[in-house]
Amino acid sequence: MRTLVVLDAPSNLGLRPPAPGAVPGCYKLAGALREQRLGALEGGVVVPPRYDRGEWQPGDGVFNAAAIARYTRTLADRLEGHVRAGEFAVVLGGDCSIQLGAALALSRLGRYGLAAVDGSADFRHVGNSDHVGAAGGEELAIATGRGQADLSDLEGLRPYLKDEDVRLFGMRDGDEDQAELAVLKIPTVTVGQLREWGAAELARAAVESLETPALDGYRVHLDADVLDPSVMPAVDSPDDGGLMPDELAPLLRTLVSSPRCVGLNVTIFDPDLDPDGTAGALLADLVVGALAPA
Repeated sequence: MRTLVVLDAPSNLGLRPPAPGAVPGCYKLAGALREQRLGALEGGVVVPPRYDRGEWQPGDGVFNAAAIARYTRTLADRLEGHVRAGEFAVVLGGDCSIQLGAALALSRLGRYGLAAVDGSADFRHVGNSDHVGAAGGEELAIATGRGQADLSDLEGLRPYLKDEDVRLFGMRDGDEDQAELAVLKIPTVTVGQLREWGAAELARAAVESLETPALDGYRVHLDADVLDPSVMPAVDSPDDGGLMPDELAPLLRTLVSSPRCVGLNVTIFDPDLDPDGTAGALLADLVVGALAPA
């Protein structure tokens, strides 16, 4: 039996404002899921800096970069301690930029992989886009060493993740990043492929490929937008064609079940967009079900 620790990382620094003068509501994710009976040891809260894009304009790089860098180090400090203690840390975000904290923590300790369950690759960088801005759509590119050094090379550890140690699940069919990822040999499984070949089967194959002597372990990252908006509308970019709960459940459970898996991130769910709590209850059920003892 592994020891589960729940750590709140309520940062929204990596998302665009949903409306002028407003801030992204995903910082409320942790509180909403805690109300849905997610039980584990208490890991506390890593409080993020203030959300303030200042006078940012396209072409200025990643907005909130200095604040994200500070938060990445602080979150990494906390997560490193849990990993060293042999604890399985469930990090409740927050937007996807919290993955940088997890990646930095693990890169301090050795070579770790990532299994990301996400509706998109979050792989925007200046090599495939006119400009960057929102780290929540760029964190995989940053973690693999692509991007400005004040985020991608903290502590001289670029890249936090090697391309060959990343596995991606749940991208929409026809996602424009697929061609670049194929060239880089980063394995991806789209929604259609998952339905064709089976969620549990594909997850088991990925786990086997990550349970190699070359790796010290791996972490799982779950973005709520991997679910179809018919069941998960409470995200910043609800795109049709996502997974249904009975498809995500075996995928997630298989990925986190390995003893080589050292933790899980949960991101992007926005309680402001879930007034009746239905989407939050669903997400909590999926996470609790995945982590329940076999």
